[in-house]
Amino acid sequence: MTDSLWRHRNFLVLWSGKTLSEVGDAVSMLVIPLLAVTVLDASAVEVGVLSATRMVAYLFLSLPAGVWVDRMRKRRVMVVCHLVRAGLVATVAVGAWAGWVTMMQLWTVALLSSVCTVLYETAHQSFLPSIVTKDQLLDANGKLTTTYSVSRIAGYGVGGAVVSALGVARAAGVDALAYVVNAASLLLIRDTEERPTVARRRDFRRELGDGLSFVFRHPVMPRLVAAAASFNLFSQMLFALAVLYLVRDLRLSEGMVGVVMGLTTVGGIVGGLASARLARVVGTARIIWIAPLGIGWTVLLVPAAQSGWGPAAYTVGMAGMGVVFAIFNSASVSYRQRVCPPELLGRMTASVRFVIFGVMPVGALAGGLLGSWLGVRPTLWIAAVGVWASGLLLYFSPLRRWRDLPDEADAPAGGQPETRFPAPRERSPVDPAGKAIGGVRRA
Repeated sequence: MTDSLWRHRNFLVLWSGKTLSEVGDAVSMLVIPLLAVTVLDASAVEVGVLSATRMVAYLFLSLPAGVWVDRMRKRRVMVVCHLVRAGLVATVAVGAWAGWVTMMQLWTVALLSSVCTVLYETAHQSFLPSIVTKDQLLDANGKLTTTYSVSRIAGYGVGGAVVSALGVARAAGVDALAYVVNAASLLLIRDTEERPTVARRRDFRRELGDGLSFVFRHPVMPRLVAAAASFNLFSQMLFALAVLYLVRDLRLSEGMVGVVMGLTTVGGIVGGLASARLARVVGTARIIWIAPLGIGWTVLLVPAAQSGWGPAAYTVGMAGMGVVFAIFNSASVSYRQRVCPPELLGRMTASVRFVIFGVMPVGALAGGLLGSWLGVRPTLWIAAVGVWASGLLLYFSPLRRWRDLPDEADAPAGGQPETRFPAPRERSPVDPAGKAIGGVRRA
């Protein structure tokens, strides 16, 4: 029986601060594309590039970020990243208000913000296990996933209301304040983080290799990494064209765009709240492939949407995808945090994110290019089918034979964990090193 996180002071402070940050981030994710589409008359390609630059740092920074974060105090990294992002977003607000904002400025701010995002998220996932116990990780990640979705609703709603009342330019400043508040809240957490181990001689290449080796020699993680990468690739094609599709194809006003995008995140709330209970009832391994194949088909409603009833179809389709992502992320992230040695958490997280988030700018750019070449709606059909089909990577794998993910003890740094796999349907246990495990995941 684990202690309730509702009485866990450090977690509650971390949780509340992240909630405020996510609200501001959602405002920015709505306002900046709206600024590009409605004020700068951006094309599908320009919108795709804008979406891609928000994530491109995952391609070149994820792996070294893991090494750097493992060498530093995680809380300090998060505070600095929030303050830098606040300054970057503030330049957009000032530029929009003064009338000299350009697409080049938006691309530059998005690129620099993506650097801060990579460092912050790597530090955040590595910091969480230092303030909660292993038994609390699934519950904690479920709550954080739910918060992400609730914050998106609040952020999109606030953003849409501010844009309608004050215009798109003034709405851009809300995000900067949220980052500052979150940075301040992190300083209220009682310091339980152990100081990083200082080696006499540090080998950057070896430290980098330890993280990659742990992930890709692991008997389970490559499956989760492959599926997550596929989910993220195709979902980013959807996200990159979302504002363009809602404004130009479904003919929604700026305020209604905020309302619809806010409602789509209801799925993430449902999935986040239900993830821990479903994992216990259905099984931590089984739920990972049942969720995308059983619920993920709803994303096909997105490209099928038409004017009139289209906003409802779009909302249901994107909400269904949110349910899938919330359940999958809660299970897979908690598993990674539970089995990874503390000294490898940053590098393990960075190695996974290098793959699963590194494909996101590729998906966003592909969405913009295909949207310009084939048209927005045909591109959305390709993306929606791809999201649903990503679940097949999990179904056609040994994960389908297990009820639960294997329970493992901590492995030595850079080493291979000794895993005892549950026997699938009374058969002999699967050999972790055997060919049956082969090589094949958002979060």
